[in-house]
Amino acid sequence: MPDTPTFGPHLKGFPAGQAPLSREQIGQQDWQLLHGDLALPLAVLKQSALQHNLHWMRDFCAQRGLFIAPHGKTSMSPELWRMQLDAGAWGISFATVFQAAVGARHGVPVLLIANQVIQRAELDALALLHAEQPTLRTLFLVDSLGQVDHIEAWAAARGFQGRLEVLLELGMAGQRTGCRTADGARQLAQRIHASPVLQLAGIECYEGTTATCNHAQDRATVQQLMDRVAAIAREAIAQGWFAHEEIILSAGGSAIFDLVAERLTPQLGRPVRGVLRSGCYLTHDHQRYTRYLCCVGERLNLRETLKPALEVLACVQSQPEPGLALLSMGKRDVSYDLDLPQPIWRSDAQGGAPQAVPSHWRTDALNDQHAYLRFDPMAPEAEWPRLGETVASGISHPCTTFDKWRWLPVVDDTYRVVDAVTTVF
Repeated sequence: MPDTPTFGPHLKGFPAGQAPLSREQIGQQDWQLLHGDLALPLAVLKQSALQHNLHWMRDFCAQRGLFIAPHGKTSMSPELWRMQLDAGAWGISFATVFQAAVGARHGVPVLLIANQVIQRAELDALALLHAEQPTLRTLFLVDSLGQVDHIEAWAAARGFQGRLEVLLELGMAGQRTGCRTADGARQLAQRIHASPVLQLAGIECYEGTTATCNHAQDRATVQQLMDRVAAIAREAIAQGWFAHEEIILSAGGSAIFDLVAERLTPQLGRPVRGVLRSGCYLTHDHQRYTRYLCCVGERLNLRETLKPALEVLACVQSQPEPGLALLSMGKRDVSYDLDLPQPIWRSDAQGGAPQAVPSHWRTDALNDQHAYLRFDPMAPEAEWPRLGETVASGISHPCTTFDKWRWLPVVDDTYRVVDAVTTVF
Protein backbone atom coordinates (compact mmCIF):
# COMPACT_ATOMS: atom_id res chain seq x y z
CA MET A 1 0.00 0.00 0.00
CA PRO A 2 1.22 3.57 -0.69
CA ASP A 3 2.40 5.93 1.98
CA THR A 4 -0.19 8.10 3.70
CA PRO A 5 -0.31 11.42 1.79
CA THR A 6 1.08 14.52 3.45
CA PHE A 7 -0.43 17.92 2.81
CA GLY A 8 1.91 20.89 2.88
CA PRO A 9 3.04 24.18 1.33
CA HIS A 10 4.25 22.35 -1.78
CA LEU A 11 0.55 22.18 -2.78
CA LYS A 12 -1.17 25.06 -4.57
CA GLY A 13 -3.46 26.88 -2.14
CA PHE A 14 -2.01 25.38 1.04
CA PRO A 15 -1.02 28.01 3.67
CA ALA A 16 2.58 29.18 3.40
CA GLY A 17 4.52 28.52 6.59
CA GLN A 18 2.11 25.85 7.78
CA ALA A 19 3.80 22.64 8.89
CA PRO A 20 2.84 19.58 6.83
CA LEU A 21 -0.37 17.88 7.93
CA SER A 22 -1.94 14.47 7.64
CA ARG A 23 -5.42 14.13 6.22
CA GLU A 24 -6.77 13.55 9.71
CA GLN A 25 -5.28 16.87 10.85
CA ILE A 26 -6.74 18.92 7.99
CA GLY A 27 -10.22 19.10 9.50
CA GLN A 28 -8.79 20.16 12.87
CA GLN A 29 -7.32 23.43 11.53
CA ASP A 30 -10.69 25.21 11.43
CA TRP A 31 -9.80 26.90 8.14
CA GLN A 32 -12.61 29.08 6.84
CA LEU A 33 -12.32 29.88 3.15
CA LEU A 34 -14.60 32.91 3.34
CA HIS A 35 -12.22 34.46 5.87
CA GLY A 36 -9.21 34.13 3.58
CA ASP A 37 -7.47 31.34 5.49
CA LEU A 38 -6.32 29.71 2.23
CA ALA A 39 -4.99 31.46 -0.86
CA LEU A 40 -7.14 31.49 -3.97
CA PRO A 41 -7.68 30.13 -6.54
CA LEU A 42 -8.74 26.88 -4.97
CA ALA A 43 -10.87 23.98 -6.20
CA VAL A 44 -13.09 22.66 -3.43
CA LEU A 45 -15.54 19.81 -2.90
CA LYS A 46 -18.79 20.30 -1.00
CA GLN A 47 -19.23 17.47 1.48
CA SER A 48 -23.03 17.50 1.54
CA ALA A 49 -23.28 17.24 -2.26
CA LEU A 50 -20.73 14.40 -2.37
CA GLN A 51 -22.76 12.40 0.15
CA HIS A 52 -26.02 13.12 -1.66
CA ASN A 53 -24.58 11.95 -4.99
CA LEU A 54 -23.05 8.79 -3.52
CA HIS A 55 -26.38 7.76 -2.01
CA TRP A 56 -28.43 8.79 -5.05
CA MET A 57 -26.41 6.65 -7.46
CA ARG A 58 -26.22 3.75 -5.02
CA ASP A 59 -30.02 3.74 -4.75
CA PHE A 60 -30.45 4.19 -8.52
CA CYS A 61 -28.38 1.06 -9.19
CA ALA A 62 -29.87 -0.99 -6.35
CA GLN A 63 -33.43 -0.33 -7.53
CA ARG A 64 -32.51 -1.71 -10.97
CA GLY A 65 -30.33 -4.63 -9.95
CA LEU A 66 -27.24 -2.99 -11.44
CA PHE A 67 -23.64 -2.59 -10.33
CA ILE A 68 -21.40 0.43 -10.78
CA ALA A 69 -17.70 0.65 -11.59
CA PRO A 70 -17.39 4.44 -11.76
CA HIS A 71 -14.73 5.88 -14.02
CA GLY A 72 -11.81 6.65 -11.73
CA LYS A 73 -10.07 8.82 -14.32
CA THR A 74 -12.60 11.55 -13.53
CA SER A 75 -10.93 12.39 -10.24
CA MET A 76 -7.85 10.11 -10.02
CA SER A 77 -8.41 10.51 -6.28
CA PRO A 78 -7.82 7.47 -4.06
CA GLU A 79 -9.89 9.01 -1.28
CA LEU A 80 -12.87 9.49 -3.59
CA TRP A 81 -12.49 5.96 -4.98
CA ARG A 82 -12.65 4.67 -1.42
CA MET A 83 -15.86 6.63 -0.82
CA GLN A 84 -17.35 5.04 -3.94
CA LEU A 85 -16.26 1.53 -2.99
CA ASP A 86 -17.58 1.98 0.55
CA ALA A 87 -20.89 3.07 -0.99
CA GLY A 88 -21.12 -0.26 -2.82
CA ALA A 89 -19.19 0.18 -6.09
CA TRP A 90 -18.28 -3.21 -7.60
CA GLY A 91 -14.97 -1.87 -8.88
CA ILE A 92 -13.44 1.23 -10.46
CA SER A 93 -13.00 1.88 -14.18
CA PHE A 94 -9.86 3.39 -15.65
CA ALA A 95 -8.64 4.51 -19.07
CA THR A 96 -5.04 3.26 -18.93
CA VAL A 97 -2.99 0.56 -17.26
CA PHE A 98 -1.07 3.28 -15.39
CA GLN A 99 -4.31 4.55 -13.85
CA ALA A 100 -5.38 1.00 -13.03
CA ALA A 101 -2.05 0.35 -11.31
CA VAL A 102 -2.63 3.42 -9.13
CA GLY A 103 -6.02 1.98 -8.26
CA ALA A 104 -4.52 -1.40 -7.41
CA ARG A 105 -1.95 0.22 -5.11
CA HIS A 106 -4.82 1.88 -3.26
CA GLY A 107 -6.83 -1.26 -2.72
CA VAL A 108 -9.27 -1.28 -5.65
CA PRO A 109 -10.18 -5.01 -6.05
CA VAL A 110 -11.72 -4.92 -9.55
CA LEU A 111 -10.13 -2.82 -12.31
CA LEU A 112 -12.14 -2.28 -15.48
CA ILE A 113 -9.87 -0.68 -18.07
CA ALA A 114 -12.45 0.84 -20.39
CA ASN A 115 -10.01 1.09 -23.26
CA GLN A 116 -7.93 -1.06 -25.58
CA VAL A 117 -4.68 -2.44 -24.17
CA ILE A 118 -2.22 -3.18 -26.96
CA GLN A 119 1.23 -1.73 -26.16
CA ARG A 120 3.89 -4.15 -24.98
CA ALA A 121 4.82 -1.87 -22.08
CA GLU A 122 1.20 -1.76 -20.89
CA LEU A 123 0.81 -5.52 -21.20
CA ASP A 124 4.04 -5.94 -19.22
CA ALA A 125 2.63 -3.67 -16.51
CA LEU A 126 -0.64 -5.58 -16.44
CA ALA A 127 1.18 -8.90 -16.07
CA LEU A 128 3.27 -7.42 -13.25
CA LEU A 129 0.12 -6.26 -11.46
CA HIS A 130 -1.23 -9.81 -11.49
CA ALA A 131 2.08 -11.23 -10.32
CA GLU A 132 2.12 -8.79 -7.39
CA GLN A 133 -1.58 -9.20 -6.53
CA PRO A 134 -2.83 -12.63 -7.63
CA THR A 135 -6.38 -12.00 -6.35
CA LEU A 136 -6.75 -8.82 -8.39
CA ARG A 137 -9.38 -8.88 -11.14
CA THR A 138 -8.71 -6.83 -14.26
CA LEU A 139 -10.68 -6.54 -17.47
CA PHE A 140 -9.90 -4.51 -20.58
CA LEU A 141 -11.48 -3.91 -23.98
CA VAL A 142 -10.79 -5.64 -27.29
CA ASP A 143 -12.25 -4.37 -30.57
CA SER A 144 -10.20 -5.92 -33.38
CA LEU A 145 -8.54 -9.10 -34.59
CA GLY A 146 -5.32 -7.14 -34.94
CA GLN A 147 -5.35 -6.30 -31.25
CA VAL A 148 -5.64 -9.99 -30.39
CA ASP A 149 -2.68 -10.69 -32.70
CA HIS A 150 -0.59 -8.06 -30.89
CA ILE A 151 -1.46 -9.48 -27.47
CA GLU A 152 -0.65 -13.04 -28.50
CA ALA A 153 2.67 -11.96 -30.03
CA TRP A 154 3.53 -10.20 -26.76
CA ALA A 155 2.61 -13.28 -24.72
CA ALA A 156 4.79 -15.52 -26.92
CA ALA A 157 7.74 -13.13 -26.68
CA ARG A 158 7.44 -12.81 -22.91
CA GLY A 159 6.59 -16.43 -22.18
CA PHE A 160 3.37 -15.27 -20.52
CA GLN A 161 1.34 -18.27 -19.37
CA GLY A 162 -1.71 -16.59 -17.84
CA ARG A 163 -5.14 -15.65 -19.19
CA LEU A 164 -6.36 -12.05 -19.42
CA GLU A 165 -10.05 -11.25 -19.06
CA VAL A 166 -11.49 -8.98 -21.73
CA LEU A 167 -14.73 -7.40 -22.81
CA LEU A 168 -15.60 -7.22 -26.50
CA GLU A 169 -16.37 -3.61 -27.35
CA LEU A 170 -19.14 -2.59 -29.71
CA GLY A 171 -18.87 0.87 -31.25
CA MET A 172 -20.87 3.23 -33.46
CA ALA A 173 -19.97 4.76 -36.81
CA GLY A 174 -18.20 8.09 -36.39
CA GLN A 175 -17.76 7.63 -32.65
CA ARG A 176 -14.91 6.20 -30.64
CA THR A 177 -13.47 2.69 -30.50
CA GLY A 178 -15.42 -0.56 -30.86
CA CYS A 179 -16.55 -3.08 -33.50
CA ARG A 180 -18.74 -1.41 -36.10
CA THR A 181 -20.51 -4.44 -37.58
CA ALA A 182 -22.23 -7.60 -36.34
CA ASP A 183 -19.99 -9.75 -38.51
CA GLY A 184 -16.89 -8.08 -37.12
CA ALA A 185 -18.09 -8.60 -33.54
CA ARG A 186 -18.95 -12.23 -34.25
CA GLN A 187 -15.51 -12.96 -35.72
CA LEU A 188 -13.79 -11.21 -32.84
CA ALA A 189 -15.75 -13.10 -30.17
CA GLN A 190 -14.85 -16.40 -31.81
CA ARG A 191 -11.20 -15.35 -32.10
CA ILE A 192 -11.02 -14.35 -28.41
CA HIS A 193 -12.55 -17.68 -27.42
CA ALA A 194 -9.88 -19.52 -29.40
CA SER A 195 -7.02 -17.46 -27.95
CA PRO A 196 -4.65 -19.15 -25.48
CA VAL A 197 -4.12 -15.78 -23.78
CA LEU A 198 -7.60 -14.19 -23.52
CA GLN A 199 -10.91 -14.99 -21.87
CA LEU A 200 -14.16 -13.38 -23.03
CA ALA A 201 -15.96 -12.12 -19.91
CA GLY A 202 -18.63 -9.97 -21.54
CA ILE A 203 -19.66 -7.18 -23.89
CA GLU A 204 -19.05 -3.43 -23.51
CA CYS A 205 -20.16 -0.26 -25.26
CA TYR A 206 -20.21 3.49 -24.67
CA GLU A 207 -23.08 5.80 -25.56
CA GLY A 208 -22.10 8.99 -23.74
CA THR A 209 -20.87 11.04 -26.71
CA THR A 210 -24.23 10.63 -28.48
CA ALA A 211 -26.34 12.43 -25.83
CA THR A 212 -28.50 15.25 -27.20
CA CYS A 213 -31.20 15.84 -24.54
CA ASN A 214 -33.75 15.03 -27.25
CA HIS A 215 -35.59 12.23 -25.45
CA ALA A 216 -36.80 10.39 -28.53
CA GLN A 217 -33.46 10.61 -30.31
CA ASP A 218 -31.43 9.54 -27.27
CA ARG A 219 -33.78 6.65 -26.54
CA ALA A 220 -33.57 5.41 -30.15
CA THR A 221 -29.77 5.61 -30.17
CA VAL A 222 -29.44 3.69 -26.92
CA GLN A 223 -32.02 1.11 -27.97
CA GLN A 224 -30.20 0.39 -31.21
CA LEU A 225 -26.85 0.07 -29.44
CA MET A 226 -28.14 -2.14 -26.64
CA ASP A 227 -30.00 -4.34 -29.13
CA ARG A 228 -26.61 -5.03 -30.73
CA VAL A 229 -25.12 -5.83 -27.31
CA ALA A 230 -27.89 -8.33 -26.55
CA ALA A 231 -27.65 -9.91 -30.00
CA ILE A 232 -23.92 -10.62 -29.85
CA ALA A 233 -24.27 -11.80 -26.24
CA ARG A 234 -26.94 -14.32 -27.26
CA GLU A 235 -24.81 -15.62 -30.12
CA ALA A 236 -21.76 -15.90 -27.89
CA ILE A 237 -23.81 -17.92 -25.39
CA ALA A 238 -25.10 -20.19 -28.13
CA GLN A 239 -21.59 -20.77 -29.45
CA GLY A 240 -20.00 -21.21 -26.02
CA TRP A 241 -17.63 -18.27 -26.46
CA PHE A 242 -17.96 -16.81 -22.94
CA ALA A 243 -15.42 -18.00 -20.39
CA HIS A 244 -17.69 -17.80 -17.32
CA GLU A 245 -21.26 -18.61 -16.35
CA GLU A 246 -21.85 -14.96 -15.39
CA ILE A 247 -21.75 -12.51 -18.29
CA ILE A 248 -20.72 -8.88 -17.82
CA LEU A 249 -22.55 -6.24 -19.84
CA SER A 250 -21.14 -2.76 -19.31
CA ALA A 251 -22.06 0.71 -20.58
CA GLY A 252 -23.16 4.03 -19.20
CA GLY A 253 -21.48 7.41 -19.31
CA SER A 254 -22.69 10.28 -17.15
CA ALA A 255 -25.29 11.77 -19.51
CA ILE A 256 -27.94 9.19 -20.53
CA PHE A 257 -27.12 6.33 -18.18
CA ASP A 258 -30.81 6.02 -17.23
CA LEU A 259 -31.63 4.87 -20.76
CA VAL A 260 -28.76 2.38 -20.72
CA ALA A 261 -29.92 1.09 -17.34
CA GLU A 262 -33.23 -0.01 -18.87
CA ARG A 263 -31.40 -2.42 -21.20
CA LEU A 264 -28.35 -3.55 -19.23
CA THR A 265 -29.75 -6.81 -17.84
CA PRO A 266 -31.53 -8.55 -20.74
CA GLN A 267 -32.93 -12.05 -20.33
CA LEU A 268 -30.17 -14.26 -21.69
CA GLY A 269 -30.77 -17.48 -19.78
CA ARG A 270 -27.50 -16.87 -17.91
CA PRO A 271 -26.58 -14.63 -14.95
CA VAL A 272 -25.91 -11.10 -16.18
CA ARG A 273 -23.92 -8.50 -14.26
CA GLY A 274 -24.97 -5.11 -15.62
CA VAL A 275 -22.22 -2.59 -14.86
CA LEU A 276 -22.61 1.17 -15.24
CA ARG A 277 -19.41 3.20 -15.53
CA SER A 278 -20.69 6.76 -14.95
CA GLY A 279 -17.73 8.72 -13.63
CA CYS A 280 -18.93 12.31 -13.24
CA TYR A 281 -21.90 11.49 -11.01
CA LEU A 282 -19.91 11.91 -7.77
CA THR A 283 -19.04 15.58 -8.21
CA HIS A 284 -21.43 16.38 -11.08
CA ASP A 285 -21.06 19.95 -12.44
CA HIS A 286 -22.95 23.23 -12.88
CA GLN A 287 -23.29 23.22 -16.66
CA ARG A 288 -22.96 20.37 -19.16
CA TYR A 289 -23.98 17.47 -16.92
CA THR A 290 -26.53 19.58 -15.08
CA ARG A 291 -28.33 20.01 -18.41
CA TYR A 292 -28.17 16.27 -19.09
CA LEU A 293 -29.42 15.40 -15.60
CA CYS A 294 -32.38 17.73 -16.04
CA CYS A 295 -33.32 15.48 -18.95
CA VAL A 296 -32.74 12.37 -16.82
CA GLY A 297 -35.05 13.87 -14.19
CA GLU A 298 -37.72 14.50 -16.81
CA ARG A 299 -37.56 10.90 -18.05
CA LEU A 300 -37.65 9.45 -14.53
CA ASN A 301 -40.19 12.01 -13.22
CA LEU A 302 -37.80 13.08 -10.46
CA ARG A 303 -37.66 16.53 -8.90
CA GLU A 304 -34.11 15.99 -7.64
CA THR A 305 -31.18 14.14 -9.15
CA LEU A 306 -27.48 14.92 -8.64
CA LYS A 307 -26.00 18.05 -7.05
CA PRO A 308 -22.87 19.97 -8.11
CA ALA A 309 -20.10 19.30 -5.60
CA LEU A 310 -17.08 20.88 -7.30
CA GLU A 311 -16.46 24.64 -7.34
CA VAL A 312 -13.41 26.80 -8.03
CA LEU A 313 -13.00 29.85 -5.80
CA ALA A 314 -11.04 32.90 -6.96
CA CYS A 315 -10.36 36.46 -5.88
CA VAL A 316 -11.31 39.65 -7.72
CA GLN A 317 -7.80 41.05 -8.21
CA SER A 318 -8.33 43.83 -10.71
CA GLN A 319 -11.09 46.00 -12.19
CA PRO A 320 -9.19 47.82 -14.93
CA GLU A 321 -12.11 49.27 -16.90
CA PRO A 322 -15.90 49.60 -16.72
CA GLY A 323 -17.61 46.25 -17.19
CA LEU A 324 -14.50 44.09 -16.67
CA ALA A 325 -12.99 42.43 -13.62
CA LEU A 326 -10.14 39.91 -13.55
CA LEU A 327 -10.37 36.85 -11.34
CA SER A 328 -7.29 35.08 -10.00
CA MET A 329 -7.92 31.78 -11.82
CA GLY A 330 -7.21 30.62 -15.33
CA LYS A 331 -6.60 27.64 -17.57
CA ARG A 332 -4.15 26.21 -15.05
CA ASP A 333 -6.89 26.03 -12.44
CA VAL A 334 -10.23 25.22 -14.04
CA SER A 335 -11.74 23.21 -16.91
CA TYR A 336 -12.58 24.94 -20.17
CA ASP A 337 -12.70 22.07 -22.68
CA LEU A 338 -16.52 21.95 -22.93
CA ASP A 339 -17.75 25.25 -21.45
CA LEU A 340 -16.12 28.16 -19.68
CA PRO A 341 -16.59 28.32 -15.90
CA GLN A 342 -19.34 30.71 -14.83
CA PRO A 343 -19.71 32.71 -11.58
CA ILE A 344 -22.33 31.39 -9.17
CA TRP A 345 -21.81 33.20 -5.85
CA ARG A 346 -19.80 36.00 -4.26
CA SER A 347 -18.60 36.78 -0.73
CA ASP A 348 -17.24 40.15 0.34
CA ALA A 349 -13.67 40.59 1.55
CA GLN A 350 -14.90 40.57 5.17
CA GLY A 351 -16.12 36.99 4.84
CA GLY A 352 -19.82 37.58 4.46
CA ALA A 353 -22.21 34.76 3.64
CA PRO A 354 -22.25 33.74 -0.03
CA GLN A 355 -24.74 35.61 -2.20
CA ALA A 356 -25.84 34.73 -5.71
CA VAL A 357 -24.05 36.82 -8.32
CA PRO A 358 -26.06 39.28 -10.45
CA SER A 359 -27.54 37.74 -13.56
CA HIS A 360 -25.46 39.98 -15.87
CA TRP A 361 -22.13 38.54 -14.66
CA ARG A 362 -20.43 36.13 -17.02
CA THR A 363 -16.96 34.77 -17.75
CA ASP A 364 -16.10 35.02 -21.44
CA ALA A 365 -12.38 34.21 -21.59
CA LEU A 366 -9.48 32.60 -19.73
CA ASN A 367 -5.73 33.14 -19.83
CA ASP A 368 -3.26 30.91 -18.03
CA GLN A 369 -3.87 32.67 -14.72
CA HIS A 370 -6.83 35.02 -15.29
CA ALA A 371 -10.57 34.81 -15.89
CA TYR A 372 -12.33 37.71 -17.64
CA LEU A 373 -15.47 38.49 -15.68
CA ARG A 374 -17.81 40.76 -17.63
CA PHE A 375 -20.60 42.73 -15.99
CA ASP A 376 -23.00 45.52 -16.89
CA PRO A 377 -21.28 48.85 -16.08
CA MET A 378 -24.70 50.54 -16.13
CA ALA A 379 -25.92 48.35 -13.26
CA PRO A 380 -25.93 49.77 -9.70
CA GLU A 381 -22.47 49.75 -8.15
CA ALA A 382 -23.65 47.26 -5.54
CA GLU A 383 -23.85 44.75 -8.39
CA TRP A 384 -20.27 45.36 -9.53
CA PRO A 385 -17.46 42.96 -8.54
CA ARG A 386 -15.38 44.42 -5.70
CA LEU A 387 -11.64 44.15 -5.29
CA GLY A 388 -10.64 41.42 -2.86
CA GLU A 389 -13.97 39.64 -2.75
CA THR A 390 -14.32 35.92 -3.37
CA VAL A 391 -16.15 34.68 -6.45
CA ALA A 392 -17.00 31.00 -6.83
CA SER A 393 -17.42 29.54 -10.30
CA GLY A 394 -19.33 26.49 -11.37
CA ILE A 395 -17.50 24.24 -13.80
CA SER A 396 -18.40 22.14 -16.80
CA HIS A 397 -16.91 18.63 -17.05
CA PRO A 398 -15.17 17.82 -13.76
CA CYS A 399 -12.46 15.58 -15.29
CA THR A 400 -10.33 18.42 -16.57
CA THR A 401 -10.64 20.48 -13.40
CA PHE A 402 -9.40 17.62 -11.20
CA ASP A 403 -6.25 17.15 -13.26
CA LYS A 404 -5.12 20.70 -12.42
CA TRP A 405 -5.01 20.02 -8.66
CA ARG A 406 -3.00 17.69 -6.43
CA TRP A 407 -5.28 18.26 -3.46
CA LEU A 408 -8.80 19.56 -2.97
CA PRO A 409 -10.21 20.69 0.39
CA VAL A 410 -13.60 19.26 1.31
CA VAL A 411 -15.84 21.93 2.84
CA ASP A 412 -19.11 22.02 4.74
CA ASP A 413 -21.96 24.28 3.68
CA THR A 414 -20.34 27.29 5.42
CA TYR A 415 -17.07 26.69 3.49
CA ARG A 416 -15.18 25.52 6.55
CA VAL A 417 -12.57 22.92 5.60
CA VAL A 418 -13.49 19.55 7.12
CA ASP A 419 -11.42 17.11 5.06
CA ALA A 420 -9.22 16.90 1.96
CA VAL A 421 -8.52 14.53 -0.90
CA THR A 422 -5.52 14.01 -3.15
CA THR A 423 -5.18 13.29 -6.87
CA VAL A 424 -2.61 11.11 -8.67
CA PHE A 425 -2.20 12.01 -12.35
